[in-house]
Amino acid sequence: MSEISENLARLWERIEMAARRSGRNPAAVRLVAVSKTVEAERVLQAIEGGVKILGENYVQEAQKKIEALGHEVAWHFIGHLQTNKAKVATRLFDLIHSVDSLTLAEELHRQALKGGKMLPILLQVNIGGEATKFGAQEKEIIRLAEKLSELEGLAVKGLMTLPPYSDDPESSRPYFIELRKLSERLAQQKLPRIWMEELSMGMSNDFGVAIEEGATLVRVGTAIFGPRPIK
Repeated sequence: MSEISENLARLWERIEMAARRSGRNPAAVRLVAVSKTVEAERVLQAIEGGVKILGENYVQEAQKKIEALGHEVAWHFIGHLQTNKAKVATRLFDLIHSVDSLTLAEELHRQALKGGKMLPILLQVNIGGEATKFGAQEKEIIRLAEKLSELEGLAVKGLMTLPPYSDDPESSRPYFIELRKLSERLAQQKLPRIWMEELSMGMSNDFGVAIEEGATLVRVGTAIFGPRPIK
């Protein structure tokens, strides 16, 4: 068994334990293996180890890996997406986690319609209000969702956030709770093409807390592939 497969086995055990602690079905939580800067050969080891979803931060890097490894697994885009990359991203990815503006959403909508598809997306919320992070402000999200509900090329599947980093996983809990409550408020709006099915939250350092608070997608890289080299 490769080191990556061993890491995955430990990770799935931790995911299952976190789900059961909170009375959830472990099958309701899906792992997004964050493979940015990881070479295709090691990504293939993760696929062989059972990974079903890969998360990429950069469109061009992801395109090369998808061409090399194919689409037998799902590919999610989890980084900041520039509007000029929307055309390629719409073609490559099964879910985009990081839609944070009407401008980007409208371009994804146009590209999706050209491709004859409805593109699943998540709305990224800057739940901590950090100036250094992308994401729409919490107070803007309901209005943004109302606008996006008019775009037939998009299916808003849920919300994503990246809380302020801390070595203490518990410090993320209030932000995860707030995202879940925001999701519940949006669901009550019953807007067309707005399905609050997914909560993308939690990374290597705090995914257990995220699962306890309702995460359906956890984005984990370091715990699978190890620390990334500093460039």
